[in-house]
Amino acid sequence: MAKAQICICFIIFLSLWSECFCIMLFEFDLLLQSPGKWCVAKPSTATNKLQQNIDYACSKVDCKIISKGGACYSPDSLISTASVAMNLYYQTLGRDFWSCQFEGSAFISVTDPSYGNCIYTFHK
Repeated sequence: MAKAQICICFIIFLSLWSECFCIMLFEFDLLLQSPGKWCVAKPSTATNKLQQNIDYACSKVDCKIISKGGACYSPDSLISTASVAMNLYYQTLGRDFWSCQFEGSAFISVTDPSYGNCIYTFHK
């Protein structure tokens, strides 16, 4: 009787394990096909915080693209400049959720924020 219960438990375990394994493979496949993710500044962020974010991100990554003459140089739009810098940082650090925190002044967008000649970096 005990052997039968062990066999039944083992069969149930295998059934559940194989089902979970299939679900994990399906989710992994979806992840590979997932849309892009970019880190951008929240529109409500104060200008001094945007500048702090630019300074911090650009101290860690190459921000030539937002320098004068760069494709994303936009002296009239601090939020765009900050978003480009923050996204460069986020993409360079491996697109981890915590790389797009900036003390609550950023969010992850699944819509490509690129505009004109300013192409936001994206690493899949």
